[in-house]
Amino acid sequence: MAAYYSCIKREQQTDNISVAHYKPTQHAQGAWNPHEQHMAPATGVMVAELSQFSPQENMRIGRISLDILGLIPLDEFTITTRCIRPGKTIELIESVMSSGGRDSIIARAWRLITQDTSIIAGLEDDYATYHPDELSVWEGMKGWPGGFVKSVHLVANSERRAGKGMVWVTNNIQMVEGEPTTDLVHLLGMVDLANGIVPRLGLELDDLQWIFPNTDLQIHMHRVPKGSWLGIEAVQQYGNDGIGITSAVLHDVHGPFGRSEQILTLRQIPR
Repeated sequence: MAAYYSCIKREQQTDNISVAHYKPTQHAQGAWNPHEQHMAPATGVMVAELSQFSPQENMRIGRISLDILGLIPLDEFTITTRCIRPGKTIELIESVMSSGGRDSIIARAWRLITQDTSIIAGLEDDYATYHPDELSVWEGMKGWPGGFVKSVHLVANSERRAGKGMVWVTNNIQMVEGEPTTDLVHLLGMVDLANGIVPRLGLELDDLQWIFPNTDLQIHMHRVPKGSWLGIEAVQQYGNDGIGITSAVLHDVHGPFGRSEQILTLRQIPR
């Protein structure tokens, strides 16, 4: 089965720091430059490392915050994971992706204690009107280059427009070769696509005079997502001083499970 990454080795250091060595495949290739990784699978592999680092039976990840420090090279890299705030009910862990002596991404995850709160549970985000199996294939992202975009399957309805709409996405690629891909890793490894499914600038890259890369990705989850389909209900907004934001309600086939935010730097490029 095809994979986004292969794990070369994983080392456990004496100070409870984990260092994993990876090599990306062409499926992880980004859309902005052919020699970079796409942030979506990079998120997935970092979630995989955060998830398996000293897991606590009665705790789970509630928020993941990823800051992109620059271009993510399509080359061998390491992910160094450590605990920076231990606790029995609240814990903060960190993973840093590095390549060629430079850090590319810093990811921090809050682990929170779990308990039965069904008696007070309640949501305000709406459930999706359509199931992905009921929707038509959407080819709107296929104008973007890169191996990652080619690896995903997307469906959408006619209500999607520039600036706002919902798209469902899935793929049949393992995150790490030879290692089980959990639903959490599979689904969060596609969230970064939110910034490309409702661009205000239109869908034809050759016509763009502006680019809108995100410098971060924030994911908050009120429950653990399940299944293979990720629904991204996104809104993209641009300010008048060069900064924008992409916000999304995240769904699986059982309903909304969280939200994501991405801050954008709006850059003009020549035709």
